[in-house]
Amino acid sequence: MWNRKFGRKADHRKAMLRNLATSVILYGRVETTEAKAKDLRSVVDEMITLGKKGDLASRRRAAAFIRNVVADEKTEQTVLQKLFDEVAPKYAERNGGYTRVIKTGTRRGDAAPMAIIELV
Repeated sequence: MWNRKFGRKADHRKAMLRNLATSVILYGRVETTEAKAKDLRSVVDEMITLGKKGDLASRRRAAAFIRNVVADEKTEQTVLQKLFDEVAPKYAERNGGYTRVIKTGTRRGDAAPMAIIELV
């Protein structure tokens, strides 16, 4: 099986994808390298699919993956609550393809191809 490794160990790679997925759900878009954005697309789509199911088992699976970060300081809403209450219902009629990857050019320091991944 061919997967991108990003020059990291498995635990570091999983943590990186968890952090990026949490940021996409929290902010709606993230700018990262093109390869990371392409791998992140499937992770975020899976989390939104879990959010659409809405049952307790899906909530627990999503909670095991997404970081426990406060999304809104006023209401103390976490990213998990935002996923299940705001993001997932928005895609109730859509069957997959919840994210979009837009190529933005190259990074100045190392000329890495950059992209923005955002919720559709």
